[in-house]
Amino acid sequence: MAVLTFPSLPFSEFDMRQVNTRASNTMLGRSTETADFGTPYWRLYAAQTIPLSPAEIDEADAFFTEASKGGNVFACYDYYRPRPRAYGDTPLSGTKAGGGSFTGAAVLTTVTSSTEIVVSGVPASFAVNRGCLFEVNKDETTRSLHRATADATANGSGVVTLNFDFPLNTTVFTAANSTIQFEKPSCLMMLDPGWSVPKAWGSRVASFSATEVFF
Repeated sequence: MAVLTFPSLPFSEFDMRQVNTRASNTMLGRSTETADFGTPYWRLYAAQTIPLSPAEIDEADAFFTEASKGGNVFACYDYYRPRPRAYGDTPLSGTKAGGGSFTGAAVLTTVTSSTEIVVSGVPASFAVNRGCLFEVNKDETTRSLHRATADATANGSGVVTLNFDFPLNTTVFTAANSTIQFEKPSCLMMLDPGWSVPKAWGSRVASFSATEVFF
């Protein structure tokens, strides 16, 4: 198994969403019974590029060839939200409140609950808006992608409390073994069958879908 790097391609559509595994049944008497089961996961329902240049076609071909091999996965981040919204299209940079350069990696200080953590090692006033994404990373093949459910701003010491969804598996990810990533926060995905990279000059649009996997 290999963990591949997500290709830098120009996308026109990128539909990456959370999937809650849930069953609902309508009962007599205007009642509805709902049960959550299994582990929620991320799915890239549809990704489609703009027409690709010859070099981009080669890049896409090479990536899909590797990604379609048995067991290979790739670190997938949301193309439309590669970092907290306040920082736009510019990769994260600056100086941590405690000193040292900041490129998006931070310290998981405390796991308060499965939906709240305390993070340190970011710049003073670092902002994470409701809806933005971050990654909890134990190692290359053990990572968890989450969406903030409330605005949060770091204090002058570079400490920020994050509330989020999906719930974090606190038996796997702890303050002792995990870090936080705000720059291109990712989860591991496996390419679905049916990817396409046409070579005709009138149709040079790559398309694919993928589903999160766990190890």
